[in-house]
Amino acid sequence: MVQVTPFLLLLCLALVAPGLSSTKCVLTGKWINDLGSNMVIEAVNKDGSFKGTYNTSVSDSPHEIKKSPLLGYQQDTSQNDQTIFGFTVNWTFSDSITVFTGQCLVDKNGKEVLKTVWLLRSHVDTIKDDWKATKVGTNVFKRIEDQKE
Repeated sequence: MVQVTPFLLLLCLALVAPGLSSTKCVLTGKWINDLGSNMVIEAVNKDGSFKGTYNTSVSDSPHEIKKSPLLGYQQDTSQNDQTIFGFTVNWTFSDSITVFTGQCLVDKNGKEVLKTVWLLRSHVDTIKDDWKATKVGTNVFKRIEDQKE
């Protein structure tokens, strides 16, 4: 009977362990936020750097909205599955830049969600107008699943 106990312990661990494992958040891919803006993050390099494109669905610029480049970094993920990251978007259609910082989290359904806070800095002509140059906000991004036809 003593030899059966280790076997039962291993069997229980084998049955329970898959439910305990966490899903690793991966930034690479296509994302859409709560306002309908979307971005594509290309491969993350060994040093944590990445690039991509951002296409906003909201703007107060009178110019046509165009895809804009983004550059960023993620934290080392070897110790944690839910990545902390930051990136900058250099808007190609306006005199402004936005920085985002956030974390990739896994929701109760196992889906990845990017929770972000951003600062948008717009050009102003004088220091007197500095008060209106920076906006702050939050966005939640969800992965865009590729549609198979």
